[in-house]
Amino acid sequence: MMASSRCLSVGRPGLTAGRRLPAAFTLVELLVVIAIIGILVSLLLPAVQAAREAARRCSCANNITQLGLSLHSHEFHLEHFPAGVTNPDGPIRSVEEGSHISWVVRILPYIEQTALFRNFQESAGAYGEANQPVRQSQVSVLLCPSSPEPSRFGIREDEVAHTTYAGCHHDAEAPIDTSNTGMLFLNSAIRFSDIEDGSSNTLLIGEHFLGEADLGWISGTRATLRNTSSITDPPQWQTGLEEDQPDDPLAVGGFGSYHPGIIMVGMADGSTRAVGNLVSPAVLHQLGHRSDGEIPLRQ
Repeated sequence: MMASSRCLSVGRPGLTAGRRLPAAFTLVELLVVIAIIGILVSLLLPAVQAAREAARRCSCANNITQLGLSLHSHEFHLEHFPAGVTNPDGPIRSVEEGSHISWVVRILPYIEQTALFRNFQESAGAYGEANQPVRQSQVSVLLCPSSPEPSRFGIREDEVAHTTYAGCHHDAEAPIDTSNTGMLFLNSAIRFSDIEDGSSNTLLIGEHFLGEADLGWISGTRATLRNTSSITDPPQWQTGLEEDQPDDPLAVGGFGSYHPGIIMVGMADGSTRAVGNLVSPAVLHQLGHRSDGEIPLRQ
């Protein structure tokens, strides 16, 4: 009996020693796991941003396609494209004076904005008090999804609604006037027969940056008309929302896009394309001129 008791008492320490204590992370292991997660997130974020930008670019292309179709519908019903700006005389100055009715106003019925078109009083002009409700109405198809335009988050009474799309009025930097060589300019009424270079080789609309003193989509100034003198990179100053517009009210400026490396454009044949920011000036000149008679160059 004593021998048996002695064996049991000797065996108890062995049973306790054989038990496994619960495992735990050391501080080094935890830091390694956090570092791996951080690396994976840093690799994933650019892919997510690229996917989002691709979706915004597709949406922007759809907007331009819709605007191009509306311009074609206007041409089909009235047998000419709308005037880039309607005003008694020129050249057009980017200030709030005159009639300045833009081409966007003319195509409102074709982009399902008939109510805005019926409430617009042409006799009051773009800046008339009677047209203020129309001027402050934002239309979603007129804004690029990549644009950080603040008015899309709510328009105050002292703001005007904007657009990031502009018609092409000329092939070089020049005031908006009746002698321009583009598709949409002062009191223009261009038909397909006037596009001697071919509609597939002629730029109709494209993207542009918003300016600090932008007069809105209702105004047929540089707010809705641009030329093919240049394609500029996104502005980087202050908020990064607006371009630094020139002091000269007769200056118009070129196109530009918030998409990295490209701008989306609509051609006169109704197609939508992406044009690189580094496209040659000669090609830009040809795209902006409806009848220069030159052999088309490759983009």
